[in-house]
Amino acid sequence: MRNAFRTVWNRSSPGLFITTCVMLVVLLFIFIYPLFSVVNPLTQDVANAFAPIGTPGHPLGTDNLGRDTFARLIVGLRTEIIVCASGTLLAALIGTLIGILAAYFRGFADLLLMRVVDVVLAFPNLVFAMLIVSLYGASDLTVVAVCAIAFFPSFARLTYGEVLSLRQALYVESAELFGGTRWQIIRGPLLRGVGPLVLAQGFLTLAFAVGLESGLSFLGLGITPPRPSLGLMIATGQQYFMQSPWQLLIPSIVLVALLVSLGYVADWVRDLLDPRGVTRRRRPARTIAAQRRNSLPSGQGVNA
Repeated sequence: MRNAFRTVWNRSSPGLFITTCVMLVVLLFIFIYPLFSVVNPLTQDVANAFAPIGTPGHPLGTDNLGRDTFARLIVGLRTEIIVCASGTLLAALIGTLIGILAAYFRGFADLLLMRVVDVVLAFPNLVFAMLIVSLYGASDLTVVAVCAIAFFPSFARLTYGEVLSLRQALYVESAELFGGTRWQIIRGPLLRGVGPLVLAQGFLTLAFAVGLESGLSFLGLGITPPRPSLGLMIATGQQYFMQSPWQLLIPSIVLVALLVSLGYVADWVRDLLDPRGVTRRRRPARTIAAQRRNSLPSGQGVNA
């Protein structure tokens, strides 16, 4: 256990590691808090509307309908993460499968599958999402489907390029020579080879999915009221900014912090799974300069 922790620490910067640990603790709190909380985020108390921060029983105040902001923030975060993570997982499954099949079988499969990816990439995500929601209505399943369709091309492109290089790897050619079927090779060395890249891309895509869902909820096309979400809370806070500016600022700050944290986690996972890339990125400038000077012929160094 100690060696595993030391390996993780050495392959990532302390800042990324600490950010990841803090985010894991926050996520754990988000999912545990509603199990013990006695405050209902949907309960309205109009007489206590716009209660300021620090009000007894309402640490972050209340909104225009007297609903507890802290409880709504926690439940909204949990709902948003579940919906966006489901969409990201579905996008990863679809995109990875398409990328592997297109790169390994080539020919007609490559032409057909990657052209589908190109067509989806031609549409802006927000415009495409608004079209789907307008056709099928706003719901959690619709948001999951929108995230899956909008983001599977990034997984397909990533997997496609990696499998093209893995096809020439010695262990893949050896598996083919020893009689391994195509599906055995796909399930074995190819899937293991692209797994780390897909995992790192998954955290980055989750950040994009959260941003997309928040935009849809802000426009009234995402998670439906009265259930809370960050986008809905920002939209409501914007309407009542003069009466209670914190109703806009609090969910906005939380959303930005969530997006930045997911980006840091994606970097940390990439650093952890690609130690060679970490070494290249962390080489001191003086070391690089010294290597360049040593590579020059004698007498052709840089003059001081």
